[in-house]
Amino acid sequence: MKKVHSTEEYIETNSHFKKELELLREIVLKTELNEAVKWSAPVYDFNGKNVLGLGAFKNHFCIWFFNGVFLKDEHNLLVNAQEGKTKALRQMRFESIGDVNKDLVLAYIKEAIENQKVGKELKIERKPKAVVIPIELKSALNNDQDLQLAFESLTPSKQHEYCEHIASAKRDTTKLSRLEKIIPMIINGKGLHDKYKNC
Repeated sequence: MKKVHSTEEYIETNSHFKKELELLREIVLKTELNEAVKWSAPVYDFNGKNVLGLGAFKNHFCIWFFNGVFLKDEHNLLVNAQEGKTKALRQMRFESIGDVNKDLVLAYIKEAIENQKVGKELKIERKPKAVVIPIELKSALNNDQDLQLAFESLTPSKQHEYCEHIASAKRDTTKLSRLEKIIPMIINGKGLHDKYKNC
């Protein structure tokens, strides 16, 4: 995709929907949203929080609502572009300028702005990665109860750092020498990279 630096440039790049994109932009600019270009497309935000964006594809043009999942959508105009992947984003698609009901589009945009003002945002919790303990470390933990308890009391991210440190070694001898070095650190409740962190 060509990198664009302005909404005008984006519209020119997608000239097959030039009038259509100009119409959507005109509707959006009637609101209090701020216009910017992010990810090489027009994006509109309120107080720095993305509310919506405009998009043009081969066969359709659209408005992306970043937190569209919270819109009432009484007219069933919104689609999830990637079912199963996209959580909050919803798309209002059009195939021709005649599909655009200006009043309805403006109503959806105003609702999206109000939702942003009251802080309706989908908070996506990132599940911590399961810690895969390398055989060498697993063996050491099984043979030393104090080490096992110390390891289990570490945060998942510290456990992950130690496991990654051993697993990333190519040779068995390197794995074992790394294991010897980290055992005292684990027993002292330290993380592998603590000396680089301000703690």
